[in-house]
Amino acid sequence: MDSKQSWNIILLLLLYFLQGVPLGLSAAIPMMLASRNISYRQQAMFSLVYWPFSIKLLWAPIVDVLYVSSIGRRKSWLIPVQLLLGLVLLLLSGSVDLNTELSVTYLTSCFFLVNFLAATQDIAVDGWALSLLSRELVGYASTCNSVGQTAGYFVGFMLLLALESQDFTNAYIRTTPADGGLVTLGGFMAFWGVVFIVVTLTLSVLKKESTDNTTMTLSKAYSELWKIIKKEIVLEYCLIVFTSKIAFAASDSISHLKLINAGVPKQNLALLAVPIAPLQIILPWFYSRYTVGPYPMDLFVKSYPYRLIFIIINAMLVHFTIQMGSEFSSSYYFIILFISLLHQLTVIPMFVACMAYHNVVSDPLIGGTYMTLLNTLMNISGNWPATASLWLVDYVTIKNCIRNECTTQLDGYYILTGIGFVVGCIWIFVMGKRLRLIQRRSRDLWKCSVPN
Repeated sequence: MDSKQSWNIILLLLLYFLQGVPLGLSAAIPMMLASRNISYRQQAMFSLVYWPFSIKLLWAPIVDVLYVSSIGRRKSWLIPVQLLLGLVLLLLSGSVDLNTELSVTYLTSCFFLVNFLAATQDIAVDGWALSLLSRELVGYASTCNSVGQTAGYFVGFMLLLALESQDFTNAYIRTTPADGGLVTLGGFMAFWGVVFIVVTLTLSVLKKESTDNTTMTLSKAYSELWKIIKKEIVLEYCLIVFTSKIAFAASDSISHLKLINAGVPKQNLALLAVPIAPLQIILPWFYSRYTVGPYPMDLFVKSYPYRLIFIIINAMLVHFTIQMGSEFSSSYYFIILFISLLHQLTVIPMFVACMAYHNVVSDPLIGGTYMTLLNTLMNISGNWPATASLWLVDYVTIKNCIRNECTTQLDGYYILTGIGFVVGCIWIFVMGKRLRLIQRRSRDLWKCSVPN
């Protein structure tokens, strides 16, 4: 690997890192709200903030074909979007305070905007990755995505929860106890707003983008997108991926909320994620040896059954936690950490495999749009069942009500996780085989119809 390619990989890591920060912020809010006893339906409303990453396909062709030649095809969007994202974080930092009576609707609107800008940045970066890296190394783009976004997510989520917590900072950082954490949500957002602006201005000066002679019109880009969607191989792949995460929805989206409701301090859960972060950064590099080859989705299929096991393990952990009451020993936290570490061994390879496959089959002609189509599909496959699970959990809970008092006989969480496990077992036998076969078909079947 030459030095230019090495620097391009570092650049991609930085850009994906920045993308991960607002995603981490968005993930931290539900855990902060959970300690304020909001309903699962309100949590479901806030989960809508992730949807820009699921609908970004609607404006991806605009990002792909409209640009200023003198600035660069990707930098024409990357620079203004990241500057705007920094300014939005600065502006919102003065009004987003969870210690006041903010409505969930307002919080959802604010972070929906933040993630809309981050999703737009993602379109530009995904497209740029296809030209920044040589064809032999393009598989490493998925590793840059996973490592960079994970590191940014860690900072925006786990680091924020730890430093914002009065209990954590008094116990582990301060020498003299004081009121409040070391940072506030507003102060944290303001800091990263400044970072976004500084990094973007530096990037605009130091990094030159290679000349791109693409002259496709916007109407042609949407036309090509529609042709791609109608391709038989794309439709089959869509069906497979769209149903792939139904099994994990309730377990992944509700388990931690159940632990918090059972009395586990949210900052302690965030602290447990600290030793997991290095694993999330190292593992993608380890798995890249399997994803750079011709059949990266084999890794996805092999990991799937092991991830199903954790649906049962998480349900058992929630049940065990509720039975314990409010006293949690160090052994209990070690068990959570051990489970979480093993869980990542199944989650990360599935993500890296998908991203690697998308980089390989996407046509660079409309690379940003093509990558966005496939990555959007992957995002929707996780978002729609997660939102549905949060909405349904209260409705499927079985209660015994006498007059105005109700007792829970069977928590809807266990019903949904049980259904998910059964669905997952069916998926791996039916769709897993089809997924292995689809990646062995000719890559020419994925190409756009227009000449380069």
